[in-house]
Amino acid sequence: MNRLLDVVTAPWAILPGKLIEIVAAYDARMLGEQVDLQAVAASLGRPLGSEPQDYEIVNGVAVIPIMGTLGRRANLFSDISGGASSDLVARDLRAAAANSRVQSILLHVDSPGGTVAGTQQLADVVREVGTAKPLVTLGDGTMASAAYWIGSAAKAVYIADGTTEVGSIGVVTSHRDVSGAEAQRGVKTTEIYSGKFKRIASSYAPLSEEGKASVQGYVDYLYSQFVQAVADNRGASVDQVLADMADGRIFVGQQAIDAGLVDGIATLDQLVARLAAGEFSTTGARTVPPSKPRADLPTSPKGTSMSMTREELAAQSPELLQQIQSEASAAGATAERERILGIESHAMAGHEKLIATLKADGKTTPDQAAAQVLAAHRGALAAQATALVTEAPAALPVKPNNADAGGEKKAPTQQEISARATELMQAAMASGQRMNYTAAATKAQNELLAQA
Repeated sequence: MNRLLDVVTAPWAILPGKLIEIVAAYDARMLGEQVDLQAVAASLGRPLGSEPQDYEIVNGVAVIPIMGTLGRRANLFSDISGGASSDLVARDLRAAAANSRVQSILLHVDSPGGTVAGTQQLADVVREVGTAKPLVTLGDGTMASAAYWIGSAAKAVYIADGTTEVGSIGVVTSHRDVSGAEAQRGVKTTEIYSGKFKRIASSYAPLSEEGKASVQGYVDYLYSQFVQAVADNRGASVDQVLADMADGRIFVGQQAIDAGLVDGIATLDQLVARLAAGEFSTTGARTVPPSKPRADLPTSPKGTSMSMTREELAAQSPELLQQIQSEASAAGATAERERILGIESHAMAGHEKLIATLKADGKTTPDQAAAQVLAAHRGALAAQATALVTEAPAALPVKPNNADAGGEKKAPTQQEISARATELMQAAMASGQRMNYTAAATKAQNELLAQA
C-alpha cells in the first residue's frame, strides 16, 4: 500500500483528468476494494496491460510507439491507463539506432504524460539518438506534458491533424493525509525518523505550512527543468517558453503551431514517406523545410548556379571578402560580449566558479546560465539544510559561572540552540556569506544565555 501511496504522491507531468483517474484507482485500493480489471477493460472497450510496444520498420523507418500514461515501469495504473514504460522506449530507441536496417526513426506519440521520474532521461536518449539517425516526432491525438517533454527533443515535431492536443507544460504533485482513513480502520501510524526535513510532508499527518513550502519548492524546481528542456529543444528563450508555451494550457492543432510547440501537420504515412526519402537530417536547427516552395525566395535559371567558393570570391572581389570577414568578426565579437555580460548578470554569491566556466565555454546562453545557477543554488540550500540536522554536534556545555543575584540562569535547550543556529545560517546565506553549524551554534547559545 505504501508503494501505491508513493506513486500517487510523486511529481507528475500529466493531463489533470488522467491524474484524477489514477488517484481514483488508488482511493479504491485504500478503501480495500479489489480493482476488477476485467470490468475496467469492458468499460474502456479495450484490453488492459502495458506489454512492450515493439517497434516496426517501414521502408527503413523505425516507428516507435509511445502510447498511454508514461512511467518508468509497468504497474496497476499503467494497466488501467494503457501505459508505456520510458525504460522500454529508451531500449527500443537505442536498438533502432544500432540496427543497420533502420535509416531513420519516427516517434509515434499518443500520451497524456506521466511521472516526472524517467522523463528527462528518455528525452536525453531521444536527443542522443537524433544525432546518429534522423528522428522526428508525431503527436497523434494527444502529446501532453511529459510526452511533449520527450517528443520535443526530436529534430522536428509534427501533429497528425487539426484536433491533436499539445502542451499542458507543468508539474503537479499532491499530499495525501491518510491519518483519518487509518483511524476509521483502527490503525495509527507513528513515524520515527531523523533529520528535520525527512518527513516534513508525511502522509500520516496534515500538511503543515512549512511542509507545503518545501513541496512547492521541489515542484518549482522540476518545472524550471521542464521549461529549460523545452527552450533547448525548440530553440527558444526561457522567457519565450514561459510567456507563450508553459503556462499549463492545452494547445489544439494550429494553436500549437502558432505557439511554436510543433512545426506542422502531417499524417503518419506522410512522415514515414518523407523520412524514407531522406528529407530530414541529424544536423542543423530543430526546424523542418517548407513543404511548398515560397514565392518570396529568389530563384535562378535552370542550369545556372548561385554558389561561389571562398577562393573564387577572393580572386574576383578581394575587397568584398575582406569586408565580409570584418563584419563577421565584429558581429561575432559583439555577440560574445553580450553573451558574457548576460551570464554575469545572473551571478550569485558562492557560484563564481560556475559563472566562470559558463563564460569560458563559448556556447552557454544567458537563459541557460540562469537555469544552471538557480539549480546549483537550490542544490546548495538543500545540502546545507540537510547538514543542519545530519551533521549537528551535541549542544555546547554551559559554563557554570552564569549565575546572578537572582540565582542561576536557565541553560538553553538543544532545540532552542538548533533553531536559532538555523536562523543565523539562513541569514548568512541570504547575505551571500557562509557560516558553519559549530559557529552558528556557539553564537546562538551566547545570544540565548544573554537573553536569559
